[in-house]
Amino acid sequence: MLKIAFATSDGTAVDQHFGWCRRFDVYEVGPEGSHLLETRLLEAASDDEQDKIESRLAAVTDCVILNIADIGGTAAAKVVKAKIHPVKVAKGTSVEDLLTRYVATLAGTPPPWLRKVLKAREPQPAAQSWTRSVAAVLKGDAA
Repeated sequence: MLKIAFATSDGTAVDQHFGWCRRFDVYEVGPEGSHLLETRLLEAASDDEQDKIESRLAAVTDCVILNIADIGGTAAAKVVKAKIHPVKVAKGTSVEDLLTRYVATLAGTPPPWLRKVLKAREPQPAAQSWTRSVAAVLKGDAA
Protein backbone atom coordinates (compact mmCIF):
# COMPACT_ATOMS: atom_id res chain seq x y z
CA MET A 1 0.00 0.00 0.00
CA LEU A 2 1.20 3.47 -0.90
CA LYS A 3 0.32 6.66 0.95
CA ILE A 4 -0.91 9.24 -1.53
CA ALA A 5 -1.79 12.84 -0.56
CA PHE A 6 -4.30 15.13 -2.23
CA ALA A 7 -4.29 18.93 -1.78
CA THR A 8 -7.99 19.64 -1.42
CA SER A 9 -10.31 22.20 0.11
CA ASP A 10 -13.31 19.87 0.42
CA GLY A 11 -12.10 16.27 0.03
CA THR A 12 -13.72 15.81 -3.37
CA ALA A 13 -11.34 17.60 -5.76
CA VAL A 14 -7.65 18.51 -6.02
CA ASP A 15 -7.94 22.28 -6.03
CA GLN A 16 -5.14 23.66 -3.88
CA HIS A 17 -1.71 25.16 -4.46
CA PHE A 18 0.87 23.32 -2.35
CA GLY A 19 2.18 26.40 -0.55
CA TRP A 20 -1.26 27.69 0.44
CA CYS A 21 -2.98 24.36 1.07
CA ARG A 22 -4.63 23.96 4.47
CA ARG A 23 -5.90 20.41 3.95
CA PHE A 24 -4.28 17.23 2.70
CA ASP A 25 -6.33 14.05 2.47
CA VAL A 26 -4.05 11.02 2.73
CA TYR A 27 -5.16 7.70 1.28
CA GLU A 28 -3.65 4.25 1.37
CA VAL A 29 -3.75 2.91 -2.17
CA GLY A 30 -2.91 -0.51 -3.55
CA PRO A 31 -3.91 -2.79 -6.43
CA GLU A 32 -6.93 -4.01 -4.43
CA GLY A 33 -8.38 -0.56 -3.65
CA SER A 34 -7.99 2.55 -1.56
CA HIS A 35 -9.23 4.06 1.67
CA LEU A 36 -8.96 7.42 3.39
CA LEU A 37 -6.32 7.14 6.06
CA GLU A 38 -6.68 10.67 7.47
CA THR A 39 -7.35 14.31 6.77
CA ARG A 40 -4.49 16.59 7.79
CA LEU A 41 -5.52 20.17 8.55
CA LEU A 42 -2.94 22.95 8.71
CA GLU A 43 -2.82 26.51 9.95
CA ALA A 44 -2.88 29.38 7.48
CA ALA A 45 0.38 29.59 5.54
CA SER A 46 3.14 31.80 6.91
CA ASP A 47 4.31 34.81 4.94
CA ASP A 48 7.83 33.40 5.22
CA GLU A 49 8.45 31.27 2.12
CA GLN A 50 10.67 28.69 3.87
CA ASP A 51 8.29 28.25 6.81
CA LYS A 52 5.36 27.90 4.43
CA ILE A 53 7.06 25.18 2.40
CA GLU A 54 8.42 23.33 5.43
CA SER A 55 5.05 23.25 7.21
CA ARG A 56 3.32 21.83 4.14
CA LEU A 57 6.12 19.35 3.49
CA ALA A 58 5.99 18.12 7.10
CA ALA A 59 2.30 17.29 6.60
CA VAL A 60 3.01 14.89 3.71
CA THR A 61 6.50 13.62 4.45
CA ASP A 62 5.30 10.01 4.85
CA CYS A 63 3.55 10.01 1.45
CA VAL A 64 5.13 8.82 -1.78
CA ILE A 65 2.87 10.76 -4.16
CA LEU A 66 1.46 14.27 -3.75
CA ASN A 67 -1.36 15.48 -6.00
CA ILE A 68 -1.63 19.28 -6.21
CA ALA A 69 -3.26 21.85 -8.47
CA ASP A 70 -0.07 23.92 -8.51
CA ILE A 71 3.36 24.12 -6.90
CA GLY A 72 6.26 26.54 -7.12
CA GLY A 73 9.72 25.54 -8.29
CA THR A 74 11.42 25.80 -4.89
CA ALA A 75 8.68 23.79 -3.21
CA ALA A 76 8.71 21.16 -5.97
CA ALA A 77 12.47 20.72 -5.54
CA LYS A 78 12.03 20.22 -1.78
CA VAL A 79 9.19 17.75 -2.31
CA VAL A 80 11.30 15.71 -4.74
CA LYS A 81 14.30 15.87 -2.39
CA ALA A 82 12.04 14.39 0.33
CA LYS A 83 11.41 11.45 -2.06
CA ILE A 84 7.81 12.44 -2.71
CA HIS A 85 6.64 12.44 -6.32
CA PRO A 86 4.61 15.63 -7.01
CA VAL A 87 1.80 15.21 -9.53
CA LYS A 88 0.31 18.44 -10.83
CA VAL A 89 -3.28 17.90 -11.98
CA ALA A 90 -5.88 20.26 -13.43
CA LYS A 91 -7.61 22.27 -10.72
CA GLY A 92 -10.88 20.57 -9.86
CA THR A 93 -9.77 17.03 -10.77
CA SER A 94 -11.85 14.53 -8.83
CA VAL A 95 -10.03 12.75 -5.99
CA GLU A 96 -12.21 9.69 -6.60
CA ASP A 97 -11.25 9.60 -10.30
CA LEU A 98 -7.56 9.86 -9.42
CA LEU A 99 -7.89 7.07 -6.85
CA THR A 100 -9.60 4.84 -9.42
CA ARG A 101 -6.74 5.47 -11.85
CA TYR A 102 -4.06 4.78 -9.21
CA VAL A 103 -5.70 1.50 -8.20
CA ALA A 104 -6.03 0.38 -11.84
CA THR A 105 -2.45 1.40 -12.58
CA LEU A 106 -1.09 -0.47 -9.56
CA ALA A 107 -3.11 -3.55 -10.51
CA GLY A 108 -1.77 -3.43 -14.08
CA THR A 109 1.54 -2.27 -15.46
CA PRO A 110 2.66 0.94 -13.72
CA PRO A 111 4.54 3.53 -15.81
CA PRO A 112 8.32 3.83 -15.30
CA TRP A 113 8.09 6.70 -12.78
CA LEU A 114 5.67 4.72 -10.59
CA ARG A 115 7.74 1.52 -10.88
CA LYS A 116 10.68 3.59 -9.60
CA VAL A 117 8.57 4.75 -6.62
CA LEU A 118 7.51 1.17 -5.90
CA LYS A 119 11.05 -0.15 -6.23
CA ALA A 120 12.33 2.49 -3.81
CA ARG A 121 9.81 1.20 -1.25
CA GLU A 122 10.96 -2.43 -1.53
CA PRO A 123 13.28 -3.69 1.19
CA GLN A 124 16.86 -3.37 -0.01
CA PRO A 125 19.40 -6.21 0.34
CA ALA A 126 21.43 -5.94 3.50
CA ALA A 127 24.71 -4.09 3.12
CA GLN A 128 26.22 -6.72 5.39
CA SER A 129 26.44 -9.31 2.58
CA TRP A 130 28.26 -6.79 0.38
CA THR A 131 30.61 -5.99 3.26
CA ARG A 132 31.37 -9.68 3.75
CA SER A 133 32.11 -10.06 0.05
CA VAL A 134 34.57 -7.16 0.15
CA ALA A 135 36.17 -8.58 3.31
CA ALA A 136 36.50 -11.98 1.62
CA VAL A 137 38.11 -10.39 -1.44
CA LEU A 138 40.56 -8.47 0.75
CA LYS A 139 41.47 -11.67 2.58
CA GLY A 140 41.89 -13.50 -0.71
CA ASP A 141 38.85 -15.70 -0.07
CA ALA A 142 36.84 -14.44 -3.03
CA ALA A 143 33.86 -16.66 -3.66
